[in-house]
Amino acid sequence: MAAQYELLSQLLKSGGRLDMGQELFYKFYQAFVLKDRWLQYIGGVGTTLLVTAIALAMGVLLGSVVALVRVAHDQQRPGRSNPVLGVFNAVCQVYTTVIRGTPMMVQLLIMSMVIFNNSRNFTMVGALALGINSGAYVSEIIRGGLMAVDPGQMEAGRSLGLNYITTMVVIIIPQAIRAVLPALGNEFIMLLKDTSLITVIGGKELLYAAQGIMNRTYEAMFPLFGVALIYLVLVMLFTWLLAKFERRLAQSDR
Repeated sequence: MAAQYELLSQLLKSGGRLDMGQELFYKFYQAFVLKDRWLQYIGGVGTTLLVTAIALAMGVLLGSVVALVRVAHDQQRPGRSNPVLGVFNAVCQVYTTVIRGTPMMVQLLIMSMVIFNNSRNFTMVGALALGINSGAYVSEIIRGGLMAVDPGQMEAGRSLGLNYITTMVVIIIPQAIRAVLPALGNEFIMLLKDTSLITVIGGKELLYAAQGIMNRTYEAMFPLFGVALIYLVLVMLFTWLLAKFERRLAQSDR
């Protein structure tokens, strides 16, 4: 392949023209093989998965806290409302409203150019922004799952002498997890694809690697199609794993 590429390079330098097959081979070799550029895509995939994992962990943790606060506030008995819980609930409502009501790109730019304008670790800044964004959506998913559990389950736990927190942890949350797992899986897939946005602020993920190759080869087709194919394979893989996990859960319930 290297010898054929050199022959085509010499042909172009001498003013010759390539046919369609030769041109496709030349561009493919430049995008993936020359100077082991395929390694840059592999490195980009690793960073993409790392950013996704960090953002997902943040999103689930933050979303769970927000969801529990809001559910606890909504389930207060009339006349026995906790003012501190009311303040936390208001903060959580503002958080979810602002994050869900503003574009992800704007949030990334604010994080990188305003809040962390002195940081040069753009990848981690991007992961933080994605995690905060994901937390708002995850909170609504988990909140919906918790509210969908039969209220009688909470009453049964309390009648057994369990306090509110123990009842939530032992009885309510395990049932809610099974209900929200498909939605959380979809959120994970959306988060995986949204990692491509952090290249705008300089995050060195998969699309960033492809852009670097495009800038050196002046060719966009193979790098962009390559990135699209990699994302498609990753999404299909994680979709298959999620479906397999859901089947395992369904079997364990029988």
